[in-house]
Amino acid sequence: MKIAIVCYPTFGGSGVVATELGIALANRGHEVHFVTYRQPVRLELLNSNIHFHEVHVPEYPLFHYQPYELALSSKLVDTIKQYGIELLHVHYAIPHAYAGYMTKKMLEEEGMYVPMITTLHGTDITLVGKHPFYKPAVTFSINQSDVVTAVSEDLRQRTLDIFDIHRPVEVIPNFIDATKYNHQFTDCQRANMAKDEERIITHISNFRKVKHIPDVIQVFYRIQKVIPAKLIMVGEGPEKEGAERLCEELGLAQKVLFLGNSNEIDKILCFSDLFLLPSKSESFGLAALEAMVNKVPVISSNTGGIPEVNIHGVTGFLSDVGDVEDMAHNALKILKDDIILQQFKDNAAREAQRFDIQKVLPLYEAVYEKAYKERFKNVL
Repeated sequence: MKIAIVCYPTFGGSGVVATELGIALANRGHEVHFVTYRQPVRLELLNSNIHFHEVHVPEYPLFHYQPYELALSSKLVDTIKQYGIELLHVHYAIPHAYAGYMTKKMLEEEGMYVPMITTLHGTDITLVGKHPFYKPAVTFSINQSDVVTAVSEDLRQRTLDIFDIHRPVEVIPNFIDATKYNHQFTDCQRANMAKDEERIITHISNFRKVKHIPDVIQVFYRIQKVIPAKLIMVGEGPEKEGAERLCEELGLAQKVLFLGNSNEIDKILCFSDLFLLPSKSESFGLAALEAMVNKVPVISSNTGGIPEVNIHGVTGFLSDVGDVEDMAHNALKILKDDIILQQFKDNAAREAQRFDIQKVLPLYEAVYEKAYKERFKNVL
């Protein structure tokens, strides 16, 4: 099948999932065309089944904000016609579903019917999408999609609660490619991060307010008072500077490493003993899943789709949002005993296999097949 995928090309979860999905589809023999304003960060290598089409937005003095969705829909029309695209899969409702709808309508004027799959990822629904300025357009775009999927049951339910949706929303969870996490790193590399007697605790995010970055620092502050530990903070964002100041105020500057955006996530997680995810909201918790597949137990909040990934008492522990005392208490349950820590590490790796891409990919292929068959009903 010839599939066009629209996504954000950034480090964010939706873009990563869309890119990994496209790569996996290409490996299964599908022809995949990524259409976005920059080559996705995880799209390191193009092959005969993977193509990238850059969306250029001409600057014009009349426009204070350049109309990306118009440029995107025009590029999609050209790409679909030129390459005979059979299906359009848009990730993130804003503005991709709306641009996808406009693409469909322009093609229908020429007698072409291309089904559109819309995958909802989180803040496109729970934050930006429900804003009064965008809600009518998001509702319309979702209802005009041929198939709608959400990355967790929690997100599916919240979508139905927030918007007036007239069609089913199917749950297809986020995933990882377990074959990519069989790395072998040496202990001397671990020594670059921490001493032998120190536990390594990690947080990876985009450092936005929703991630509750100060809670990460406060949990670690309580942990390091009991056992030797080092905190690794990976990512960039508006809360990073405040986090660095808080570390200084708490006397943690020598125990916390801020690494910025990194291409060595797997190496960092390989040596980590615990992952902290105290977010106020997570539609799925992809960062937690990536930690788990690297044998890292997770201490997290119990919000959104996280409990569907992090199993309380098995792969880690769940606490109420903001309860740093409980999070620290649960972290020490895991970290203080080598045997218990190893049990949680093994459990985390085992449970992560539930979300291996080879188990999730057929769910998307089934959705594609259903939407493709519906296309012929429209033609007839």
